[in-house]
Amino acid sequence: MNKVLSSLKFTSGQEIKNRFLLAPLTNCQSDDDGKLSEEEFKWLTMRSKGGFGLTMTCASHVQKIGRAFPGQMGIFSDDHINNLKRLTDEIRSNKSVSIIQLHHAGMKSPKKLIGETPVCPSDNESYNARALSISEVKILRDDFIKAAVRSKKAGFDGVELHGAHAYIICQFLSSKYNLRDDIYGGNSENRFRLVFEIIDGIRAECGNAFIIGVRLSPEGLENGINLKESKELAEKLMISGKIDFLDMSLWDVFKEPEEDQFKGKNLIEHFSELNRGETKLGVAGKIKTTKDILKAIEYVDWIMLGRAAILHHNFPILFKKYPNFKTIDTPVDHKYLIKEGLSKAFIDYLSIKFDEMVKNNY
Repeated sequence: MNKVLSSLKFTSGQEIKNRFLLAPLTNCQSDDDGKLSEEEFKWLTMRSKGGFGLTMTCASHVQKIGRAFPGQMGIFSDDHINNLKRLTDEIRSNKSVSIIQLHHAGMKSPKKLIGETPVCPSDNESYNARALSISEVKILRDDFIKAAVRSKKAGFDGVELHGAHAYIICQFLSSKYNLRDDIYGGNSENRFRLVFEIIDGIRAECGNAFIIGVRLSPEGLENGINLKESKELAEKLMISGKIDFLDMSLWDVFKEPEEDQFKGKNLIEHFSELNRGETKLGVAGKIKTTKDILKAIEYVDWIMLGRAAILHHNFPILFKKYPNFKTIDTPVDHKYLIKEGLSKAFIDYLSIKFDEMVKNNY
């Protein structure tokens, strides 16, 4: 309990007041041009006011062609800066640290949404995506860096690179989707190259006091990621001294790996045993109760809440006040979610995702 509620200092010098981080949740609430909406502003600032030590935005695309879903927040234009400045000012006034998640969907950008063929490290027939030329890869790298510079201008304390869930950075990391034969493909060192170049560029442009984090998937056929390489990259990132935190998106932190050779301990143990250097390691995935939190924090430096933060905007405050606090039973009605700061668009999106999980027995 004491560890969860204690402060945490990143290598950049920034400090968060507790170990609760708001997950970067897809919510479809922003304007069609990518500008922050009033609904998105309300959702995020309610969580910062509700006691989260770090408030992270949803995935925000760094190129127009990288958009993944309707109502996605953007950071691909200077036109986005003013609205975001209002957001970061409010988050800071609530004594919470602000992070924007930088994102590009790559082959998962719907053609109907972006108006052109989506892109990928290599041609991909399943997604009808075309391969990026090497000059386009370098433009993509630079656009991630430019988005970080915009984020700093907007007042964010830092950024998280979305390298998980088969989006474009994950596609470059993957031996399944990255079939390139240049310096960005082939062996793991080449497939890891893009994410390190983006990190180096952000650090050079935004300085040492700017927080940089990375989100990774641990495994999965959809992601084209195996656990061996995922652990290799995670440790390489953490001991590099180049990032402040690593965010492992585990879906279920206490599940065992899919691959038989790694069974016998759960996913959180596989990553917590790695050499971290000064990098802070955190996890997300089915952390819903006080018991879950206290168990997870034994292994890592911080925990990230998604579902619990949807159901209780002030979860950290309730956790501190009631030692055995647990989230409200679900399902809940729309009136309850509206009271918790969700818009109709967000609620509709959650309904679709809930139906998908029921269908897949998740």
